[in-house]
Amino acid sequence: MEEQSTKWLAIAREIQQLAQTGYAFAVTDYEKNRYKRLTEITAEIIEHHTDLEKESVQKILMEHPGYATPKIDVRAAVIKEGKILLVQETNDNCWAMPGGWADVGDVPSEVATRECKEESGYDVKPIKVIGVFDANRVGGRLEFFHAFKIIFLCELIGGEAAPSDETIDVQFFDFNNLPVLSLNRTNEKHLNEIKLHLIDPIRKTFFD
Repeated sequence: MEEQSTKWLAIAREIQQLAQTGYAFAVTDYEKNRYKRLTEITAEIIEHHTDLEKESVQKILMEHPGYATPKIDVRAAVIKEGKILLVQETNDNCWAMPGGWADVGDVPSEVATRECKEESGYDVKPIKVIGVFDANRVGGRLEFFHAFKIIFLCELIGGEAAPSDETIDVQFFDFNNLPVLSLNRTNEKHLNEIKLHLIDPIRKTFFD
């Protein structure tokens, strides 16, 4: 993505944050219509700088009402004989640690356990928080919605490799021989921090 487009998408996201929060607290129809128009402008900017259509973008943006807050992505770092568990994603054919969005009411560690089981077939037990990352400032493309990423170091306790509707393949990889990564989900910064925790078990939790 060109630098100029990235800047415009960052502006669009800020406009949408203001529009979404403003609409949540708007009282009159006049106020609501003004904030809806800001969402339309956001969609127009995104359409101009991506291959997405304005109507589909606007629909996505309107599906997240209420005060604008970051989404939470939880990932499970599972190590076996020095190798890390990765799953191949169906939507881009690239690889990432098992994980996904937390739902309302979820306990964070339980998200790591559930997502790992669903995406890889393995049963794990979270034992430590590796780090809390700003998911939109490291690798990958800029997303519509700001997100934080929590990575748990997990102990493998059972199960067997089993792809799901969201994954094509499940394998353990040597850190020095990794496949093509799905960078929005797992990138070099995440993996480097995991390696540091494996070297130093009492290393403090990383945070951005």
